[in-house]
Amino acid sequence: MLRSFPLMFLALALYNLLAFVHGFDGPGTQALLATGTNIPLFSGAKWLFTMGDFVILVSVALLFVEVIKATRTSAVEVINHALSMLVFVVALIEFITLPAFATSPFFFITVFALFDIVAGFTISIVAAKRDLGVAGGLIGTN
Repeated sequence: MLRSFPLMFLALALYNLLAFVHGFDGPGTQALLATGTNIPLFSGAKWLFTMGDFVILVSVALLFVEVIKATRTSAVEVINHALSMLVFVVALIEFITLPAFATSPFFFITVFALFDIVAGFTISIVAAKRDLGVAGGLIGTN
């Protein structure tokens, strides 16, 4: 059952939680995402790591796991792709309609959800062709 669960939903839920805690108005959420901490580097410079950066980092890590999961070819993966499509649609609607979601970090979550769908279907099709033995050889080896 967990294999059919789209992990990008966790990124969407994290952002929704942050937006809910600070009200669904745009400025409150944007202020939260801009808060961060300065991390000193060996060069002497200070790197500002914000809450928005953290949300994007978590989203990229979840997307990586989703791409790895897409290499399996079973009926469970088809359910995962369908649920991933639902996550993308919800993210797109929130991005377009709610002021608290009109931020760059949430835009990236939405794009990552779209990438999850496209990469998932593409990788699954290639993996299924390989499993069925209908794929051609490597380029230049035929």
